[in-house]
Amino acid sequence: MRTSWEEAGWERLADGVARRRLPQWDATVGVVAGTTGVLLVDTGSGLAEGAELRRQVRGVLGREVSHIALTHPHFDHVLGTAAFAGVTVFGATGMGELLRREPEALLTDAVRNGADPGAAAEAVDTLVVPQHAVCGERTLDLGDRHVLLANVGPGHSAHDLAVCVQGSAGGPEVVFCGDLVEESGEPQAGPDALPACWPAALDRLLSLGGEEARYVPGHGAVVDARFVRTQREELARRFGVSPV
Repeated sequence: MRTSWEEAGWERLADGVARRRLPQWDATVGVVAGTTGVLLVDTGSGLAEGAELRRQVRGVLGREVSHIALTHPHFDHVLGTAAFAGVTVFGATGMGELLRREPEALLTDAVRNGADPGAAAEAVDTLVVPQHAVCGERTLDLGDRHVLLANVGPGHSAHDLAVCVQGSAGGPEVVFCGDLVEESGEPQAGPDALPACWPAALDRLLSLGGEEARYVPGHGAVVDARFVRTQREELARRFGVSPV
């Protein structure tokens, strides 16, 4: 018997579009369902979370995830991908090479932030990295809807990918932002961030979504264009980036 998104602990954003805030690091994952495909946006922080997400999507939709889009290469957004063997995975250009080249850095970051060392090591060892690199923009056909994958970075990382979902029946567009936008706290700028480029990445994000879109941060509540624009201005001041 199928469940609803709400019964499974997800927030429904539009027809066939939902997201869930995962408990430990408040990282957001999203799902976009079409008639011929199901896209998952990010996969959580480990095999257990990934497997739970897979079961939940199956329980609501009655079918499996067919595509994954990874918004950036941080552990709390990618380590669940190991639970999705055989699924087509997309990431910004260079992300796959980075994850193959630096698995130990991914593991170290996960453990430093509180992940169980054994579970994190297993997820890193079996990690499914993006097979398809997005340079510029790429459109996914999920049957009755098209989803735009846009390489809008660098900013929060060197490999930031946005996922833009056209609204149905005249509804607003939904934009999954990854950690380019954070609502639950100040945006985190780690060692792989490119602060001088971050405001421009948010400009590109706003140009894709427009004023009426619902913007889904990597952490926190769904926001509007005004919030994204304010965060862009705050980041520019924080990092000393001159206005355009």
